[in-house]
Amino acid sequence: MLAGPLSLRKLRFIFVPLFALVFSFIIYCREALFGGSTSTSFVRLPSYPTLNTTPSHPACTPALLQDEKDELLPHTFRDDGILEVNPDGGHPIYELMELANARWKSKLARASRTLDDAVGEYVRRYNRRPPKGFDKWWSYVKKHNVQLPDEYDQIHRDLQPFWGYHPLDLHQILSERELHTDTYTLGKNATSNEISVLRVSFARSTNDWDPNSLLGGARSIMEILRDVQDDLPPFRAVVSPHDSPTLFTDYEVKKTALEAADRGAYMDMDKIAQGEGLGWPSGCSASSPARQPKKSDASKKTFIFDHRKAMDPCSHPSLLENIGEFLIHERPGTSRLMIPQFAYCATKMHHDIQIPTLSGWVDDVLPRSEDPEFEHKIDERLAWRGSNTGMWHAPYTRWKNSQRTRLVDFASGLNGTVKVLIPPLKDGKRVGEGTEIPRSRFNPAMADMAFAGEPVGCHEETCPELLRNYEWRKRQGGKESGSFKYVLDVDGNAWSSRFKRLITSNSLIFKATVYPEWFLDRIEPWVHYVPVQVDYSDMYDALVFFRGGLYGEGAHPELARKIARDGRTWSRTFWRKEDVTAYVYRQVCCNPLPKFD
Repeated sequence: MLAGPLSLRKLRFIFVPLFALVFSFIIYCREALFGGSTSTSFVRLPSYPTLNTTPSHPACTPALLQDEKDELLPHTFRDDGILEVNPDGGHPIYELMELANARWKSKLARASRTLDDAVGEYVRRYNRRPPKGFDKWWSYVKKHNVQLPDEYDQIHRDLQPFWGYHPLDLHQILSERELHTDTYTLGKNATSNEISVLRVSFARSTNDWDPNSLLGGARSIMEILRDVQDDLPPFRAVVSPHDSPTLFTDYEVKKTALEAADRGAYMDMDKIAQGEGLGWPSGCSASSPARQPKKSDASKKTFIFDHRKAMDPCSHPSLLENIGEFLIHERPGTSRLMIPQFAYCATKMHHDIQIPTLSGWVDDVLPRSEDPEFEHKIDERLAWRGSNTGMWHAPYTRWKNSQRTRLVDFASGLNGTVKVLIPPLKDGKRVGEGTEIPRSRFNPAMADMAFAGEPVGCHEETCPELLRNYEWRKRQGGKESGSFKYVLDVDGNAWSSRFKRLITSNSLIFKATVYPEWFLDRIEPWVHYVPVQVDYSDMYDALVFFRGGLYGEGAHPELARKIARDGRTWSRTFWRKEDVTAYVYRQVCCNPLPKFD
């Protein structure tokens, strides 16, 4: 208790130090916040590798300034399907996901509900009436609850050039092709309701393949069509038995066929002119980047926003230099004809008619105990295991440029640095240029990728080199592979048949491919899976957005879980056996190929 009022002298000894303390505190806050500068340009404070912690600015920073958002600039959406990142924009994956979800919802909303709707949409899209039998196809679609009954543009792309051929010319081309080595003919005679293999043209020593194995695809297609074969007209389809496409497309020949088809006319077979013999660039227009190379800024960060366009070597000629499909056939010859032959996959440079099979198809990942929910998977590295397929590995081939070899190199190297976009800790902040991180720290923490088993498809001199210079591990079982939250799917000798199983799991699937598969019109990248460029330049940027940096900073696990869940739901709703049947049924009944024996 005070004995009496304080004197002025005593009050001075109290208030002067107090005033000095307050003034010093204000100066300290100003220095900490503005860096001692009178400029209005703020210096960005570093982000520390912690999640869900107090921001690194001083406690005295006003709340208004703490939550203030940057003025974000737009990214560039290029004509070739690539988004070019503006460092002064927000993280692009937010926008990519938002746009993709809007497209998917719009596609679902506009789907035809009745036969009249479907006929009208067919006419609107393809400028022709549906063929005979379309009503029976529609009945199958409705009976089996096939979703998105209008989204079969891939069939149209494959078949459109052949509308420019006279039916008699097509019949002659097909008859000759049936005798071509390494084909089989599948079809239905007028006297039988059963689909069967009508002809086999295999060389006795076709790359040491077992003829019975080569007909595995035929058995799969017959199973797909078994329930609808009674409703199909007689037909003959020439099919390649191999994984890869075989029919390279000359741009000028295809252009002539498409122009005739658009006019409702037929080509004069004697006046078809081939383009220049330039190898792969002969499949592209004279004005395309493949024929008119342009310098690109490799330092700019990019992502895929249109996966189909990103697969086109005419727009992305670098694909011709880093995919086994193109490396193994460096200068394919051109032809005056487009041949209506079916294959299990095709690139944008081929005109094989793509027919799906049940290779790798699963209804579900079993046992379910080996596929925990996304949040219960314990390994946050991006995983890949596979054989060294893709092309023949020999001293005289460029196998080191092929997709799987580059992947293992990319993910296991320890020298140098990798520049990665670390997501801002808050939404509304600029994404920046990226952060350089030593590969010796980053690769082991972020990726678990290696070849599995032993080298295959290699020359006796190259097999030891593969074993010596690349990472090899044992093959993963279901339980081990099911522990990964993030899994990469990569092309092998052709398309990846494992994608169906992967997307049916609870993992988030990253997919790098140059094969626009039959379902591409019926799936949405950034909704059901994460598209990745085949040079893997965006792979870590996408991974870090979802799982966070080395310490989990900037992670978005809730968005990763959503894509993983939506991918699994899509697989079990849009990729059932009935959905494959609807595709092949429409492909057979709705094409311009001769429907007679």
